[in-house]
Amino acid sequence: MEDLIKIKNLKKNFPVQKGFLDQLFAGKKKSFVHAVDDISFEIKKGEVLGLAGESGSGKSTTGRLLLKLLDPTEGVIEYNGENLAVKSSKEMRIFREKMQVVFQDPNSSLSPRMRVGDAIGHPLKIHTALTMDERKTRVMELMERVGLSPASFLYYKYPHQLSGGQSQRVVLARALVTHPEFVVADEPIAMADVSVRAMILELMKELKEEFNLTYLFVTHDLSTAKYICDRIAIMYLGRIVEIGNTRELFDHPHHPYTKALLAAVPVPDPTQRRTEEIPRGEIPSAIDPPSGCHFHPRCKYARPECSQGRPPLKEVSEGHFSSCILET
Repeated sequence: MEDLIKIKNLKKNFPVQKGFLDQLFAGKKKSFVHAVDDISFEIKKGEVLGLAGESGSGKSTTGRLLLKLLDPTEGVIEYNGENLAVKSSKEMRIFREKMQVVFQDPNSSLSPRMRVGDAIGHPLKIHTALTMDERKTRVMELMERVGLSPASFLYYKYPHQLSGGQSQRVVLARALVTHPEFVVADEPIAMADVSVRAMILELMKELKEEFNLTYLFVTHDLSTAKYICDRIAIMYLGRIVEIGNTRELFDHPHHPYTKALLAAVPVPDPTQRRTEEIPRGEIPSAIDPPSGCHFHPRCKYARPECSQGRPPLKEVSEGHFSSCILET
């Protein structure tokens, strides 16, 4: 399959805001949060790539960088061969129609003053020359397709009048109304009730096939990623430590951090108990990350050489890459 997205040596550093005394004693030295630390990967057309890891690992920041909602510090973001990293805000407008996002919390991403139908149709008003009636017709058809039924009734509702599942479907409909090619789904079911999560995931899979979509699926839940993703990339402290086919990564995890994440997935059997050790300590600060492999202070397999130099991603099996230097 052809690559739709190709990321090369992508970095994003956020300057740390300091108080007056800290600035006075620190002099000209500036500190940065290394949110995304030199990552490279590709997403093929029609693929669902999962981006998994703990909170603070840089997953959401990566998704925003891919859509140029944030400007990268360094690196290349190719979309259909075009480097978005060098595009201005004005130049990015022609790409917005084909690149959309589903945010984690629908309640904060929907305007409380805008009716549901207007919220879903707003991208059409920006990116197309459709008339008001044409926009309304497309919105109503899409609302019915994503399960917002009856559309003629819900079209005039406000977000606070909807259930959590309905709000999530509104956000999905708004992302798909311009018929995009690429969608960043940032924890799309995190705020939904457990009872509707499976329905939302199944709907996303159906819409992917129907609209020929490509997803970047950001999640901290590997069991969810296993259900919907073709490949999974594991992030830790701004770096991708392992990436590969979903089945291969679950059956033969290589990096100790991936093994730790898989060990934390609950087993749906009350008679079974997890016996694997969880990593010691807490995730280090992204302002002053550990040298070498970022995970080595918490890794039970760590050796002295793990703190010396950044381990590159190496192929451990066909299409399966890991940045661990050890044969674990």
